Amino acid sequence: MATKTYTDHVAGEHGVLIEAKLMAWNAKNRREGQQPRPDHCRLSALTIEAGRYTLAAQALHWLTVFLILMILPVAWVMMSLPEGPEQSRMLVVHRSLGVTIFAVAVLRLAWRPTHPAPPLPSDTPRVMQWISQLTHWLLYALLLLMPITGYLQSGDGRPVSYFGLFDLPALPKDKALGDVAKVLHLLGQWGVYTLVGLHVGATVWHVAIRRDGLLDRMIPPQDQSGALR
Repeated sequence: MATKTYTDHVAGEHGVLIEAKLMAWNAKNRREGQQPRPDHCRLSALTIEAGRYTLAAQALHWLTVFLILMILPVAWVMMSLPEGPEQSRMLVVHRSLGVTIFAVAVLRLAWRPTHPAPPLPSDTPRVMQWISQLTHWLLYALLLLMPITGYLQSGDGRPVSYFGLFDLPALPKDKALGDVAKVLHLLGQWGVYTLVGLHVGATVWHVAIRRDGLLDRMIPPQDQSGALR
């Protein structure tokens, strides 16, 4: 009872919207022959409605998603091309996207101390909370490591073009450091695949199986009709 009283207080003015969402969820469950779980859904919805990410954090998150979806196919195409002008152009795009991802990751980390992530629903198992935190911080580390190692590979004394708009500072030629960076970059690539896959899988689990509305934390508030508000 104490938990419900607390979450009722936290929900505040969002209570009516939450109850409407719960009614819709339960009606959908009944139509599909599933048993509604009002307590589970209610606690999750209250936590999410009261603990949504800020709009700035949401924008930076979806920008990161967009950039990752851009840089991966660019890398695959780049690696499939023979050496020549086409591959060089794709390399410029790949490096530029990597630098952009690095800048966005730094912005997200700078934003985080003053705008911490909202808590997970109170009924989330502790092990799942630990896994969520671990995968998020590992992904942050890779979003920094991959551009750094990519930039170090470019340490051949020539400046690095940013989408052809301007040049980033050249690094002194260091073959040994470049070789180490290349290995770390290749290993980090598989780390990105793994962590992004886990992140997407967890999202699907919350949306399609658990149905706790957790994805709502990372999208702007909506009214009962689904329109942004």
